[in-house]
Parts: sequence; C-alpha cells; structure tokens
Amino acid sequence: MHEEGSGAIGPPWAHELAGRLEEHAFDSQALTGNPLGDPHRRPLLVQLPPGYDDDPGRRYPTIFVLQGLTGQVDMWRNRKAFQPNVPERIDAAWRGGVPPAIVVYVDAWTRLGGSQFLDSPGTGRYHTYLCDELVPFVDDRYRTLASRAHRGVAGKSSGGYGAMVTPILRPDLFSALATHAGDALFEVAYWPDAREAARALRDEHDGSYDAFWTDFAARRGRTKPSDGALLNMYCMAACYSADADGSVRLPFDTATGEMVREIWERWLAWDPVRMAEGKADALRSLRAIWIDAGRSDQYYLDLGAQAYHAAVLRAGVDESAVRFELFDGTHADLEWRYPMAIGWLAERLSP
Repeated sequence: MHEEGSGAIGPPWAHELAGRLEEHAFDSQALTGNPLGDPHRRPLLVQLPPGYDDDPGRRYPTIFVLQGLTGQVDMWRNRKAFQPNVPERIDAAWRGGVPPAIVVYVDAWTRLGGSQFLDSPGTGRYHTYLCDELVPFVDDRYRTLASRAHRGVAGKSSGGYGAMVTPILRPDLFSALATHAGDALFEVAYWPDAREAARALRDEHDGSYDAFWTDFAARRGRTKPSDGALLNMYCMAACYSADADGSVRLPFDTATGEMVREIWERWLAWDPVRMAEGKADALRSLRAIWIDAGRSDQYYLDLGAQAYHAAVLRAGVDESAVRFELFDGTHADLEWRYPMAIGWLAERLSP
C-alpha cells in the first residue's frame, strides 16, 4: 500500500542545509570548439553560507573548489555509507562557527579524465575558463568581495594541483590556496606509471594507445587493473606535453618504457615543486597556503606535499602564512579535510 506523507524525506537520504546550493548551466566561450569535442556547456555549483539572504549588505570571500582526475561536478553530491557529502560537511562546519564564504564547485572534466586546470592544445582552455569566465560570472551574480585579497582556490589530487598552480599563474585573481594530496614531485607521483603503462600496452593492447582507448570505451563500467596508469599517463601528456597542433607527446617509449627526456622535461616544467622557484614573487604574495596529505597516500603524494612545502619556504613565503600537515590516512576518504581547509582560508580571506 502506498501512502503519501506531508513531511520531507530526511536523513540519511537528505540533510537540510542551513545555507543553500545553487546550480547554473554555464556556456563557455573558452571551451567552445575544444580539441576533444567535450561539451562547452558546463554545470556550476555555488554554495551559499547560512544567513546569506539575511544581510543584503554583507559580502563574502570566495573559494573555488577543484576536483581530482575523472571528477565531474555532480559527484560532490555523492554520499559514502554513514557519511555526509562534501556540501553537507561544509554547511555543518558553518553552523558550527567556521567563517563563512561563497564556495564554487568547478567542472573541468574531459573525456580523458581531466584537464589539470591548464590551457593546453591537447585538452582545451580550462585555465582561461576558470580564471577569465567563472571568476567574473560569480562576482557578477553573488555578493563576493571581488578582489584577489578575498579569493582562494582549493582541491584534492589533480584539483590540488590546480590549486597550487592557478594562484601563481594568476596572482592578480587569487591570494590563497589549499591543496590536499596535490600532484607534485612528478618523478615520484607520475613516473612509476610509465613502466606500468608500457607493459600494459604491450600485453593487452598490441602496443597501441588507440587500441586501449577503443577497448576502454567498449567496456564502460568494467575496469582493468592497468586502466589507471594508462589513463593517467595519457591524460597528463595531453595537459603537459601536447604540441601546438594537439598531438599528444608521451614522455616514455611505449615499446620499452624508456624515458623520452625532452618530453619529460616539458612535464617537469609544470611540476609545482619546480615552478616555485620561478614563481617566487607570486608565492610570496599569497595570504594563505594550506598543504596536507595522508601519510600512506597510494601515489606517494605525501612526499610531493613535503617537497612542495619545502619549495614554498625556499621561495621566501613567511611560515605564518603556511599550514602544513601529514595526517594518518591514504589518498581516499579525504572529504573531512575540505571544511577544515575552507574555514582556514575563509578566515584569512575575510576583511
């Protein structure tokens, strides 16, 4: 027998927010005609803190949140067993007294898995999309404190990479970052995948990346152990070492796994650890830098976090502006870190 009730469905299926989450469909000029043929119309989520509507004169710092590889923006609403999702965690932190901010969830998915939030002839103009389209869009529609002194960026894994490089590429727009297990120290984070990819291409795909992509597309939802290394190396090459015509140049010989040194050097030029020296002025201009990772990160991004922390200090950033922590954990289940970092950034980005 079916009965209709008057009350809303509550936990664990739905948790009422004290603030609210708004969704937009954004038509990007920067992504129109991108080389992968991915949609230029993207969803954008904007989370407003409790009390946003109560004081129409109040303005807020803004924090752009970036996803990891293979992430798409609707995944922020995903729930793990017995846990709130990320917007619910942030809303609960605000109700608990964490400084409020406007939180913007950015979609930069590509059919290769991601974009590293860079402009590349292999993937598209995702850095331009973030900086020159989404930032003014949010400032125009919400009561932001619309200056770099009150704007930050945060993310995990590839999103953490985007958080590390975006403020030093555009210090005119951003003055703070939080990186959770962000891609850094590339010889540790990426290079071990080259041997895995070369072996998998030889044994499973006739030595051909084209054969891999054909096979991968034919078995959606059914993965092989080698998929991660193959996808990661190709996607990163599309972001870091694509030629001007969009040709993707791999940093290893697909037959032997040997390093192609001139291509690998192009990757290293995008390593946040290496970039810190050349972007020292931009780093020193930042008001807040949060760096963390789990001590047992499967991709050894805890070592990348340590190396990046050291590079930041070598660049002359005042230690009082930096929060560094290695915690007991892996690369997974880091959702609990977001409210902590976003609150810490909001406190330092507030007037």
